Amino acid sequence: MEKPSVETLKVSDWFHGDGFPISVEPRNPQQPFGLHNHEFCEIVVVTSGQGLHLTGDERWPIVAGDAFVITGNRPHTYEQMKDLRLLNILYRPDILQLDIQDLAQLPGYFALFRLEPVWRDRHEFKSRLHLTPMDLSYATSLIEKLQQELAEREPGFRFLATSLFMEVITFLSRCYSKSIHTDSQSLLRIAEAIVYIETHYAEPTEVEHLAEISHMSKRSFMRAFKKATGLSTISYLIRVRVSRAVELLRREKLPISKIASLVGYEDSNYFCRQFHSVLGISPSAYRRQFPPELSGSSQLPSYRNDESSPY
Repeated sequence: MEKPSVETLKVSDWFHGDGFPISVEPRNPQQPFGLHNHEFCEIVVVTSGQGLHLTGDERWPIVAGDAFVITGNRPHTYEQMKDLRLLNILYRPDILQLDIQDLAQLPGYFALFRLEPVWRDRHEFKSRLHLTPMDLSYATSLIEKLQQELAEREPGFRFLATSLFMEVITFLSRCYSKSIHTDSQSLLRIAEAIVYIETHYAEPTEVEHLAEISHMSKRSFMRAFKKATGLSTISYLIRVRVSRAVELLRREKLPISKIASLVGYEDSNYFCRQFHSVLGISPSAYRRQFPPELSGSSQLPSYRNDESSPY
């Protein structure tokens, strides 16, 4: 059987011409739309009605209160819609820096935005977020404020719209952290281990301790972690350490050996080898390319293998 064609939705068609990386697209109701993917990511909040969410060969029922994230390369569409109404937030993770302040310490963030899209088929979409009527009302009000800011585009809208967008992400992440569904809980357990790595990256980290945090056996944890992130715990830890080293290289004029120590490496030569294995460049060469006094961003550049990168 011939596979249906997939349309790619372009950034240029769905975002304002000023380059701002957030857009809101309400669907009241959702109209038939062919199978498609995006050059961007999308947060979907179902405000009323019901239907089927088609991804690949799978069809998952959705109802009012459901909220989920669609990564750009995942073809999807909707079928059997009965007054299905959606609020879609389109955003560009290649421009927005989401992992700021303490958001990375919230297990619900990792579970909802990083893990659930990967585990969706395995969990038959049961690990999705489902908002209570009160939470749905609050989320809707936030998104409508964001939509208004983006429509009016008054001076300062970029700051306020970004703030509202981050508030939506934080609120949905907190809601996910409170989820009691078994499949959601399994993702939250892995997310707790990830949060531990993100916040204790400079300390010695044992797989046994991460498995204990996740309330799983070592073998089950290692398998689940690899499935969720595409990386072993050691590889993930190395990438987190390299990411923090990049931030320090861009922000501070510290010796390479000191930066190595700050991110968890006593042996600076070993640190340099790990840094090069991830980014394909040595720390000293990276510093020459991005000297601290000229750097306005600490965002980690693309890894050699973007498919396996957790960032």
